[in-house]
Amino acid sequence: MADLDAAALAATAAEARAMGADVVTAAIDVREPDALAGFFGQVDEHFGRLDILVNVVGGTFRAAFTDVSAKGRDTLVRTNFTWVVESTQLAARRMAAGGRGGSIVMLTSIEAHRAAPGFAVYAAMKAALAHLARSLAVELGPAGIRVNCVAPDFVPTEGLNEVASTAGSGSARAARSASDPGDALTIPLGRKGRPEDVGSCVLFLASDLSGYITGTTLHPDGGVLASSGWWRWPEEGFMARPPAWVLDQLEGRPED
Repeated sequence: MADLDAAALAATAAEARAMGADVVTAAIDVREPDALAGFFGQVDEHFGRLDILVNVVGGTFRAAFTDVSAKGRDTLVRTNFTWVVESTQLAARRMAAGGRGGSIVMLTSIEAHRAAPGFAVYAAMKAALAHLARSLAVELGPAGIRVNCVAPDFVPTEGLNEVASTAGSGSARAARSASDPGDALTIPLGRKGRPEDVGSCVLFLASDLSGYITGTTLHPDGGVLASSGWWRWPEEGFMARPPAWVLDQLEGRPED
């Protein structure tokens, strides 16, 4: 396991070791190629093989596309795409050389599959990962290497809460509350995602239970992608447009 947060990394490693797992850790920035390659070297020395890779690291910020600076753009590309390509390449070489195949899992986002105004470059990079997984599933398939994605919607972790707090009043409220009216309105299953919802998908794709699945994406999003704009309005049910009483309020609002 590799992470920037040394304290969280140590705590997670301790939990895993308590369950009998043998763990190697590195408190590094995986976006740095030399640090990432060094970590894979540690894994080689300790385990002598590699069977599963899970690429988790990502991040974003809200900004109008026309306001994103060159530095901001490059940070988004590096954080959400470039390092994943590096990591996947390092793993695929080892898996192919080992002759046992393997499973590579990429954490993407629902934003890879829908528009994301205010997060355009981030969404584009997540979409790029989804297509990378499809292409690598075909290219690496003969070596027995499976490549899949997991694309959650909003799960109130520390990092996502920080992003949500800047993404409008509704998102800020969602970040503060374990349950709010917006959940029933926008999520068919009526609740926010939990880390274990995502982790269970990763576990499935890493295991032999998914041994004949490659090049696909699992969507632990409570049905948000499937609903695609259909919201469950109070006393109205599912509608793709706001009900009349909402439109009446908008019509009666003074111009900004």
